[in-house]
Amino acid sequence: MHEWVEQALRLLARGEPAVLVTVAKVQGSTPREPGARMLVAATRQWQTIGGGHLEWRALSIARLMLQNKSRQRQIERMALGPSLGQCCGGVATLAFELLGQADADWLNDLSTRLKSGQASVRTVLFPADVSVPAVLPGVTLAAPEAAGVVEQPGESGTVGQPGESCALWQAGGQQGLAEVIAPPRFNIVLFGAGHVGQALVRILGTLPCTVTWVDERDTQFPDDIPANVTVEDTDTPEVVIEQAPPDSYFIVMTHNHALDQHLCEHIFKRTDYAWFGLIGSRTKRHKFAHRLLARGVSAERFEKMVCPIGMAGITGKQPAVIAVAVVAQLLAEHEARANTLQPDISATIGTPVTPAR
Repeated sequence: MHEWVEQALRLLARGEPAVLVTVAKVQGSTPREPGARMLVAATRQWQTIGGGHLEWRALSIARLMLQNKSRQRQIERMALGPSLGQCCGGVATLAFELLGQADADWLNDLSTRLKSGQASVRTVLFPADVSVPAVLPGVTLAAPEAAGVVEQPGESGTVGQPGESCALWQAGGQQGLAEVIAPPRFNIVLFGAGHVGQALVRILGTLPCTVTWVDERDTQFPDDIPANVTVEDTDTPEVVIEQAPPDSYFIVMTHNHALDQHLCEHIFKRTDYAWFGLIGSRTKRHKFAHRLLARGVSAERFEKMVCPIGMAGITGKQPAVIAVAVVAQLLAEHEARANTLQPDISATIGTPVTPAR
């Protein structure tokens, strides 16, 4: 997700400069998508733009910028062919930004906006000719609506960048990068903090999603909760269902079948969720169907519940195996959804940039 923001702020607070590398544009087959980032310090890096020789070359450029500090920003076009020893065959255009103390303000602003659930349009200018020293203006942030960004129906794109878009532009002798940086729109509500629930959270904690983890037994939650997970130790879990945002993904795997049925009934009262899965066997599904249909749940609504859960073909019963199967199913469902809104910033930019080699 956006861990690079907090890491950059920590580095700057220690007086350590860093280079932010962003995949600004891709053509053909490339290791990562537009918006993927890597943060580079003198001896360490965080996140990845895809590994391989592309990343090695990007690290070399970033570390050279850190050493001589003569270039504040630059754009590089890299063909993933014989020259880089990669077989992808595509082209990745990378944006390099040397971050210093002057960048702390917009990074703090961006951090605040992301934590409050707000999207931002980030605009940064680059020199048209890197051989000519230039004083560049600072990075600007704006709300999408203020920048003229519109949302349109369409695929959410590669998982990891839901609601995120990049565009290089050129106008008036300047070139730049405009991008929408948004919190993840992959919201998961997980009921149950047993062995499978804990294994599931360990994986979800590494993914671009937000998780609300619910269980009435507060002692079940581990001490090390991932940053993207919010714990709700409550004996009124139906309230969490009511307050969950639209397009949430519900997963029910509590220690109590009666509680599972209670949660199912409340989830079925909503019509705006993205996906609903219940852990259990086909026998459990059949019994729940009999009881819930008798309680007024329509057969059509019940068919929208997935039980058993987990990617087909993975049959292991160990908690970690079940967790992997469930996460794989969630990711497949998330990528397949076609009704997610994706920001379109193409109308706000000028002539597309063709960076020099």
